[in-house]
Amino acid sequence: QVQLVESGGGLVQGGDSLRLSCAASGRTTNNYRMGWFRQGPGKEREFVAAIYWSGGSAAYADSVKGRFIISRDNDKNTVILQMNSLKPEDTAVYFCAARNTLVSTKYEYWGQGTQVTVSS
Repeated sequence: QVQLVESGGGLVQGGDSLRLSCAASGRTTNNYRMGWFRQGPGKEREFVAAIYWSGGSAAYADSVKGRFIISRDNDKNTVILQMNSLKPEDTAVYFCAARNTLVSTKYEYWGQGTQVTVSS
């Protein structure tokens, strides 16, 4: 079982930066894929970024590529989403998620979400 807790959301202006954190507890190993997703008002949840717990190559949605950076701090059991040059369309609830790549193709564990609001 893995527990995920997001933090760092807030209200910012367009062009600002924000750093989201996802604290993971429980049985996370290098086989875990850690992802960030978001759900904007009236929209479906969408993929933002992902990285293996062991590091390596990260994946990004085209809409955030070049602006967002996903990283992990294994010592702190934390996954970070650094969001730069924020736009109003980035407004959403951001969720951290995890999946064990050895047993599942779907993200099994989810945090409660943190609200990010970007004003124009």
